[in-house]
Amino acid sequence: MKDVTTGDVTMRTTQRRRPELAAFLRSRRARVTPADVGMPPGLRRRTPGLRREEVAQLSGVGVTWYTWLEQGRPINASAQVLDAVARTLRLDPPEREHLYRLAEVPFAAAPEGLTRTVGPEVQGIIDALDPLAAVVYNSRYDILATNGTYRDLFLVPSTLETGVPNVLWVLFTVAEETSPVVHRERELPVMVATLRSSYGRHVGEPAWENYIRGLSSASPYFAELWARGAVTPPGPRVKTFRHEAVGELRMTSQSLSVDGMPECRIVVYTPEDEEARRRLALLKERRQRLWPPTDRGAAEIIRRWNAENPAP
Repeated sequence: MKDVTTGDVTMRTTQRRRPELAAFLRSRRARVTPADVGMPPGLRRRTPGLRREEVAQLSGVGVTWYTWLEQGRPINASAQVLDAVARTLRLDPPEREHLYRLAEVPFAAAPEGLTRTVGPEVQGIIDALDPLAAVVYNSRYDILATNGTYRDLFLVPSTLETGVPNVLWVLFTVAEETSPVVHRERELPVMVATLRSSYGRHVGEPAWENYIRGLSSASPYFAELWARGAVTPPGPRVKTFRHEAVGELRMTSQSLSVDGMPECRIVVYTPEDEEARRRLALLKERRQRLWPPTDRGAAEIIRRWNAENPAP
């Protein structure tokens, strides 16, 4: 079998994208009428939508250049020009990203406020996972929704006293002996590096800058870790939780993305061994026996905080 070099693969991928780009632009152009962009319909119009020269004029580019782009010719396109074409063709965010991919231009999503609400479907999913602990985070580690087991493990009295449903804020500001997470010296650097990987999409945004500045002021250790500049994406990890009623539990965390909730993920903690599984079962029995415990108060703190601090 003949080896295929990386260069050959790249060339074939580019050659395949060009006709896809041409077909995509033609289909988007066909659905935009002159009336949509404030132009008279004109006479003897054969095309169902805009003409190529009209798209070029409205986008501020040359007719020949746009024609070549729509024909899939090997020309270079800047992000500014693609944005102009996307506005003319009224592309929505997923279509705009698709245009960038086909044109082989690095895509940068427009800044968005972080999600602060969770629908009943997602809440139902994490509730159904009980006794596995489950939580919904956004990329800043704000706690958006939890199930009973997560609240048992993490939202203990010492963490509730912070009044801020944000994992990093809690872990960096509560005393180590009352922290629900064991081995903070190992876990916190990874979490800060994960935060920085998300921060790159929000540099300069006031909400993010205030968050980083506030946490740096509240915790010199966070400030030290942040200054290191380490970056890592979210991924599975084995963590150890402690609970005053059942002792320590070794858990594996796994992140799952959520459709329609950009920069959010469901994190599920599964027992790493049979002892952790047994202790989780005891924890659930305890919660059912004590119902309604502070669990309900924890859920109310999350709800109230997110209502009073809407996404920027």
